[in-house]
Amino acid sequence: MSAQPPVFAITPTVQQYDWGKIGLQSKVAQFAKAADVAAIDDAAPYAELWMGTHTKSPSTIAGRQQRTLAAVLAEQPELIGRAVAHKFGVTGGNLPFLFKVLAIQKALSIQSHPDKATAEKLHAAQPDIYKDDNHKPEMALALTPFTALCGFRPLYAIARYLASTPELAQFTTIIPATLSGFSSDDSPGAKAALRTAFEDVVSAKEEVFRPALAKLIARYKAGDVRDDERDIRDLVLDLHAQFPGDIGVFCAFFLNVAHLEPGEAIFLGAGEPHAYVSGDIIECMANSDNVIRAGLTPKLRDVPNLVATLTYTAAPWSKHRVVPTLFRGSAHSTLYDPPIPEFSVVRTALAPGEADAHPSLAGPSIAIVTEGAARIRWDGGGVDAGEGMVLFVGAETTIEIAAGSRNTTVFRAFIEA
Repeated sequence: MSAQPPVFAITPTVQQYDWGKIGLQSKVAQFAKAADVAAIDDAAPYAELWMGTHTKSPSTIAGRQQRTLAAVLAEQPELIGRAVAHKFGVTGGNLPFLFKVLAIQKALSIQSHPDKATAEKLHAAQPDIYKDDNHKPEMALALTPFTALCGFRPLYAIARYLASTPELAQFTTIIPATLSGFSSDDSPGAKAALRTAFEDVVSAKEEVFRPALAKLIARYKAGDVRDDERDIRDLVLDLHAQFPGDIGVFCAFFLNVAHLEPGEAIFLGAGEPHAYVSGDIIECMANSDNVIRAGLTPKLRDVPNLVATLTYTAAPWSKHRVVPTLFRGSAHSTLYDPPIPEFSVVRTALAPGEADAHPSLAGPSIAIVTEGAARIRWDGGGVDAGEGMVLFVGAETTIEIAAGSRNTTVFRAFIEA
């Protein structure tokens, strides 16, 4: 079988979860249609586009649907790079990262992801639920205006809601003065109080919290909203409309609400509670599908493990912001570099006729064209890539990305030793 060149097209997979945007409202569907990956049903949800080697839904070589990317990388390990393969223990051609596009119409679950040690324990104990033993730090980059619940609010903000919202406060013995009385939100005492308050709420019995939630929703719909609740009223009503009677609606009082514009990004490490609410994003994560859920979901809720593994770091959502920097002196590419080794992402934005060179990287990468069309060149070859096309770029490969007659944007996830 002939070897693949250092750059080649791959076919991603489409996931149709019920929270996805409908038909061509979804960036996932738009990219899948433009790249001829899938026929689009205008009435169906299109939630995720997966680009990588995860065994749940592996990418294949374009035009050869029975040939997975992992199989090619196992046969040609030079495409991954010796240093990266050694550092991350790569076997079977599996990449250390998973690249995605998400299109969110309905909120995802209140969730967190385990660290590596916890993932190993969960997988060993419950392999039917936690299907791999890897951690899942992740970064989300907005393609359209994007809203997320992102980490615990500062304690004073949670205390404000406990003081103003009796339907919430009744579930915990932690009083507002206790939460707002710590000199540091990061002190052991503050973390312990936050854990108690959050655990009290998320563990409340259904026969108790459902009537309280119904009372809160009725009060908000009647226009009875206290001053300190005005900034959360609409979100609470929206979440309840999507998940009636779900404890996850009360979780919104504990978590920051982050509103991101296109090009802005957040990073979520292990043990950070979050839920994506709406918008289209590029997402990159360690190669895992481990999720610990507690609310806003019909799926299994594992409240004990979620409560036990959260960091209880309380801070404004800006703590999670990833600030882009110029990518290695390039003119049109910015780097999003989260504080973990498994991945980084480069966004290249070109006006018509512009081009940008990316130096060779010690590890592999995957790129997707999200706008316009590009000519990708490397030593010995080139390929035209239209919207939605996904390319694998092997280690130690210098490329040039050149725009045609339209504005062109390319996102590229990569890893280095």
